[in-house]
Amino acid sequence: MSPTSPASPTSPASPKSPASPKKHHPAPTRRLTTAQALVAFLARQYTERDGRRQRLISATWGIFGHGNVAGIGQALVEAGHGGNGTAHRMPYLQGRNEQAMVHAAVGYARQSGRLSAQAVTTSIGPGATNLVTGAALATINRLPVLLLPGDTFATRPADPVLQQLEVPYAGDVSVNDCLRPVSRYFDRITRPEALIPAALQAMRVLADPAGTGAVTLALPQDVQAEAYDWPEEFFAERDWHIRRPAPDTHELETAVRAIRSARRPLIVAGGGVRHSAAEETLAAFTAATRIPVASTQAGKGALRHDHPADIGGIGHTGTATANELARTADLVIGVGTRFSDFTTASGTLFSNPAVRFLHLNITAFDAHKLAALPLVADARAGLEALTAALAGRGYRVDPAYETEYTGAKEAWEERVEASFATPDATARPTQTQVLGLLDDLVTEEDILINAAGSLPGDLHKLWRTRSRDQYHVEYGYSCMGYEIPAAIGVLLATGTGQRTRPVWALVGDGTYLMNPTEIVTAVQENLPLKLLILQNHGYASIGGLSEAVGAERFGTAYRHRDADGGFTGPPLPVDLAANAASLGLRVLRATTVDDLRKALSEARDAEGPTCVYVETETPDTVSGPPPAQAWWDVPVAETASRPAAVKAREEYDRQVAARRRHL
Repeated sequence: MSPTSPASPTSPASPKSPASPKKHHPAPTRRLTTAQALVAFLARQYTERDGRRQRLISATWGIFGHGNVAGIGQALVEAGHGGNGTAHRMPYLQGRNEQAMVHAAVGYARQSGRLSAQAVTTSIGPGATNLVTGAALATINRLPVLLLPGDTFATRPADPVLQQLEVPYAGDVSVNDCLRPVSRYFDRITRPEALIPAALQAMRVLADPAGTGAVTLALPQDVQAEAYDWPEEFFAERDWHIRRPAPDTHELETAVRAIRSARRPLIVAGGGVRHSAAEETLAAFTAATRIPVASTQAGKGALRHDHPADIGGIGHTGTATANELARTADLVIGVGTRFSDFTTASGTLFSNPAVRFLHLNITAFDAHKLAALPLVADARAGLEALTAALAGRGYRVDPAYETEYTGAKEAWEERVEASFATPDATARPTQTQVLGLLDDLVTEEDILINAAGSLPGDLHKLWRTRSRDQYHVEYGYSCMGYEIPAAIGVLLATGTGQRTRPVWALVGDGTYLMNPTEIVTAVQENLPLKLLILQNHGYASIGGLSEAVGAERFGTAYRHRDADGGFTGPPLPVDLAANAASLGLRVLRATTVDDLRKALSEARDAEGPTCVYVETETPDTVSGPPPAQAWWDVPVAETASRPAAVKAREEYDRQVAARRRHL
C-alpha cells in the first residue's frame, strides 16, 4: 500500500498473511582509532555564508610529544597522504612554540573572515599549558581556533604518569583544565563514542558568529589510540551555515527614532564590521546620513582613510578629531564593538550630559553595554535595515556638523604629515618616521600586523588604512609575540598559488625577544614574510607609561646594571639582526632614513622571508607622534615618598573625577 494512498475506512479488511521476519541491516561503520576518526571528521566540515563554501578546518598545527604522537600524530600521517583523495586531506604545519601555533591559527582565522579556522595539537603537560595564552587571545578577540591537547590516561593504568598534575581532592583534574576559562567550549573525551557529540558541539561553536573563540577537546592519550566502530554517517560532508540574524522590528524602530532625533551622532566601528564583511554597507549608510565614523583598533579599515566620513581611531590611542567629536556626541552608535576601556577612555570620553548609546551587535551581551539601546543583529544585516528604514524619512546630519568634522580631519592629517616627515635623509629615523616611509611604499595589497608596545598607539593614530584588511592589530589581548606567527597565518590565508600579498610583521626589540621562533617555520615553508624589527633598547610603551604613573621607567630599559643596581648602563650588546639571520632570514640592515627607504622597498619585492632591521632614534616633541588625546585608567600609588609618584597621583585624581557611569 502506498503511503500516499491510505485504505478507505469502509474497505473490507484483507486477510493477513503471516508476518515474515524482517532482516536487520546494521548501519555501515568504519573501524578507526579515536584520533583517526577525529581527523577524518574535521576534514569534512565546511562553512557557508552568502553562497561561499570553504573548509572549516583547513590544516592542523602540531608539536608532538608522548601525549599525542601515537594518536593524533599517527592519524595526521594517514590523513596527510590523501588516502581518501586530496579533497579530504588534512595538511600538517610544523610549529616551534605551542603559544605561537595558536597565534598563527588565529591570524589565519581573522584573515579568513572567521569562515575558516585551523586546529592545534600538543602533548600533555607543558605543551598543553603553553596553549593558554593563545586561547585567551582567540576568545577575547572572538576568533575561532580548535585546540587538541593530549591528556593523561583515561583508564589510569599507572598513576601518576609523566607530567600529570596530581590534585588530592579531584582525581579527574589535569593541567588541561587551565583551558576551561579561556575556551568557549571545553570537553574531555574519555571514551571514543563521546567524541561524536563533542565534535559536533565544537564545530557549532567555531561556526557561531556570536559565540566563537577557542574550542578545546582534551584527548587522553590512551583514548586517542583506542579503536571503535564509527558510524559512516559521522564522516559525511557537513555544512555549517554562518547566519546573519536580522534585527527585531521593535528594536529597529527604536533605533531609527534615536538616530532621527540626534544632532551630533557618532559611529564607533569595531571588529564586528570586518567579521560581518559589512564595510560597503557601512559606507552606504554614511553616504545616506553623513554620520562620521571613528574606529577601534579592531575596526580600523571599516572605511578607507580617505573616505570623507572616516575620522580615524577613537579613545586613548585615537585621533584628536574622533575624540573631540566623542566628547560632544549626543548619540554614540556602536557597530560590532566591545566598548573596551581604551575605546571609552576608561569611562571619561563620552562626556556630553545628554549622550545616549545605540549598539548594533550580534551578541546581546555586548549590545547592552553602557545602558545602550540594543540592536541585536549581524552588522551587515543591521546596517542594511537601518539604511532602508531611514530612507525617505529625510534624515541627514546638519551640514555644519559635516563641515566641522571634515575640517578637523584635514587638520589632523597635517599632524600626521609632520610626524612622518624625514627632513634629514642621513639621520637615524624615529619610529613614526619608519611608519611614514612604510606608508609611502605600501598599496592596498599590503597587510600590517602588530599587537603590543608603542606601535599600536602610533598606528591607530597615524596609519592610513587603504583596504578593509590592511590593518591587523591585535589589541583585545595585546599579546607580545603575536606578530610573527600571526603573519604566517595571514600568509597561509592569502596565498594563491605562488603569489601572496605583502605581509609585514612590525615588532620592537622587546616583542621580538618574546617569541621569534616561528621565523624558522616561515623559512621552512618559504613564506615571503616581511619582518620589520625596530630596535629601541627596551619597552618603549611601558617605559612611557611607567614615567606617567610615577614609576620612573624602572625595569623598562634593556641596559647593563649601574653602580646603584639600576638599569641605566650602556645598552645590551644584543644583535637581533644577527639572531634573525641565524634563524634563516635574509636580513637588511638600515642605519639612516635613506637606507631604510631602500631596504623596505627591497624587502617588499623579495620572494622569500626577509627582515629589515633598524635602530630608531628617540623622537622629540616635534618629530614624535601626537600625545594621547584621551585618558586611560592605570591606578597610581595613593601614598608615596618619591616626588614623581606624588605628582602622578595628583594628575590621576584629577582625571578619575571625570569618569561617569552611563545609565
